[in-house]
Amino acid sequence: MGNGTSIGRVRGLGSSHEGAHHWLVQRFTAIGNLVLVVWLLASLLMMPDYGYATIHGWLARPVPATAMILLIVSTFWHARLGLQVLAEDYVHENGSKFAVRALLNSIPLAGAVFGIVSVIRIALGGA
Repeated sequence: MGNGTSIGRVRGLGSSHEGAHHWLVQRFTAIGNLVLVVWLLASLLMMPDYGYATIHGWLARPVPATAMILLIVSTFWHARLGLQVLAEDYVHENGSKFAVRALLNSIPLAGAVFGIVSVIRIALGGA
């Protein structure tokens, strides 16, 4: 890399050495969200009606249920990554940082688990 030279210091990824990974994951989840939302909109537009029985029957099939779970995971992960950047930029006190990080990890996780369990219940016929 370099023995303390300017180029050796520049090649690093920053103080945490994870900046590029976080940026890439955020872009990958954004692309995944785009693809899955387009799929969801196209699927909804092709439905004959939007009644409970139609939507329930559609979501009970394996491919739509799997894609919906992927959309839920990708959306909540992407939201968490974006909010993490905001918290890192604007929260400076150590106690507040801990509380914000705990919320940023627990609230999206709870939302994603709720969505996934709901889809699984529909797909397995429990709802």
